[in-house]
Amino acid sequence: MYFIKPTDPHPVTPAKALLLGVLILIWVATGLVGHDPWKPDEATGFGLIYSMLQSGDWLAPALAGEPYMDKPPLFYWTAALFAKLFAPLLPLHDGARLASGFYIALTLLFTGLAGRKLYGENRGWAAAIILLGCVGMLVRAHQMITDLALLAGCAMMMLGFTLSQERTVRAGVLIGTGMGIGFMSKGFIAPVLLILIAALLPALFRQWRVRSYFSSLAIAALCALPWLTIWPLLLYQHSPRLFADWLWTHNIGHWLDYAKSGPTRESLYYLENLPWIAWPALPLAAWTIWQSRKRLAQRDDLHLPLAAFGVMLVTLSLVPHIKEVFALPMLLPITLLATASLSSLKRGAANALDWFGLMTFALAAILMWWGWAGLLLDNHAKITRLLKDYQPGFDPAFHAVPFAIAIIATVLWLVLAWRVGRSMRRAVVNWATGITLVWILAMTLWLPWLDSGKSYRGMVASLKQSMPRQYQCIGRDNLGEGQRAMLHYFGDIITRRDTDDSCDMRLIQGVKLSRPLLDEARWEKIWEGGRMGDKNEHYRLYRRVEIPR
Repeated sequence: MYFIKPTDPHPVTPAKALLLGVLILIWVATGLVGHDPWKPDEATGFGLIYSMLQSGDWLAPALAGEPYMDKPPLFYWTAALFAKLFAPLLPLHDGARLASGFYIALTLLFTGLAGRKLYGENRGWAAAIILLGCVGMLVRAHQMITDLALLAGCAMMMLGFTLSQERTVRAGVLIGTGMGIGFMSKGFIAPVLLILIAALLPALFRQWRVRSYFSSLAIAALCALPWLTIWPLLLYQHSPRLFADWLWTHNIGHWLDYAKSGPTRESLYYLENLPWIAWPALPLAAWTIWQSRKRLAQRDDLHLPLAAFGVMLVTLSLVPHIKEVFALPMLLPITLLATASLSSLKRGAANALDWFGLMTFALAAILMWWGWAGLLLDNHAKITRLLKDYQPGFDPAFHAVPFAIAIIATVLWLVLAWRVGRSMRRAVVNWATGITLVWILAMTLWLPWLDSGKSYRGMVASLKQSMPRQYQCIGRDNLGEGQRAMLHYFGDIITRRDTDDSCDMRLIQGVKLSRPLLDEARWEKIWEGGRMGDKNEHYRLYRRVEIPR
């Protein structure tokens, strides 16, 4: 079977390809360095990476000295290697975050190649640009989170499926390796997705019931075997208890316990939130399906993204602890379906999307410049007061280099926005440039303001200054994982579970209260504080009082 590829009257010239490549590079690189690990996901993720670097134990993930077997360690390995490689030039957390850029670059590459294979030689760039422009990708693609490695693995699997009936060996290697990367990043969700997609394609569409396809799956199974077995076996040899903790407590047993309760209202989360997470790819994908609704069986270029999206939507809606970041894999099939619409979308719809994007990002840029200037000049406008109240204690300052970058990005965007002519491809590119501009402004003008509200550096420094020079240990109550990680990184402070009340100090996280949290006859409060502007996190440090005999 060969996929039907529409002809493209507007091929991508080498000069245009270079400009698109520069746009992708700027989008990927912006925001990877220059700020502390942000709560909540980055703080926890980097805590695992930092513990790995400090202890030298790369087999069993640990957080501030305690095992943390929630996920396999592939992303943590990659980030730790990047941190060590760039340690002379960048802080550890910035170096580690480069791993996110690495996996996102792979995701865009594999998605582009899949789009090119399905829809024609010049559609690869379009697929990458559409994925880049999805609103749900903007912040998450630049964070230290294991979901990015899973996303790269899923993109590799999708590319492998597009090749499975023509290049059997290459397809099998890509499918198996992609599934292995996903498994070593997030656990069993990647094998589940692979098995269901692989089974659904031939079940629904006869074009996939061919020997070459099943041969590709056999090769994929062989390629996936090392990924599925080596680390679990090494972990079991190292510690059967930690192996059982990973396999059962955090994975199979957790899923079974969730399955017993059945679907909940939370299972509809993605149906409610995909419209903004996948914007603007989702309406383009919906148009493709609607236009081809009477001949879906014949549109072999739509079979894979349709089956993959259906499997991902159902499967990811039935997992425990649903969050918007878990929707990232669904953006891959949605992007491919949206890519198919470029040759069929009406010019009026293309113009509407283009003008909507131009107006949206022009307004966003104006508000970002205005708000930044108001903070810097302290103009006492209402928006300035709101921004200052949201981050109390933030002291705005002018920084020449970020300002120059923001000016250049804004001028370049204005030049691109005023180009003559409208087309579907131009609308998609304009959307990508607009969302890149907003991200650049956020990571230049607004980065100090954002960092002051999302970093734990100041809070840990204040706590560290109030601690006595000598103490036995610090017990903890209700202290979150990200907070433990940042205490370890910024202050070399390690807390522990103190079930027998043996520690001479205790750190408590909770809401701000006026009354004491511990018995004042036995405990003395020596510090109280929190992060600036965060009303949900408050901390108290107590020291045991020696009772005279």
